[in-house]
Amino acid sequence: MNYLNVSELIGKTLLKIENNNDELLFHCNDGDIYKMYHSQDCCESVEIEDICGDLNDLVGVPILKAEELDNEQFENDYAETEAGKEAEAWGSYTWTFYKLATKKDMLILDGMANLMDIIQNR
Repeated sequence: MNYLNVSELIGKTLLKIENNNDELLFHCNDGDIYKMYHSQDCCESVEIEDICGDLNDLVGVPILKAEELDNEQFENDYAETEAGKEAEAWGSYTWTFYKLATKKDMLILDGMANLMDIIQNR
């Protein structure tokens, strides 16, 4: 498998997006298909918890922004704050947000995968 950063989608124009609850398939107009998913480990549960925005707003126009945000940056920035101490008290955790934007709208994916793979190359 060839794991990619979500930024690979910048400049791509999507024809459609398939939401299969535990993965997203991004079908591009150049024939590429990207699969965003998480490869489950033994005792974890990972799924799409929330999508803020409409997936259809990403279709038909170029992706202008595609970035990943995770708890590591949060831990570094807020470790000494009340929120940081509360998060640390929970023990082991990981969260990831993905921001995808076109000229139509910005979409935020919450609790999604940490792997993206190209499954079809033109």
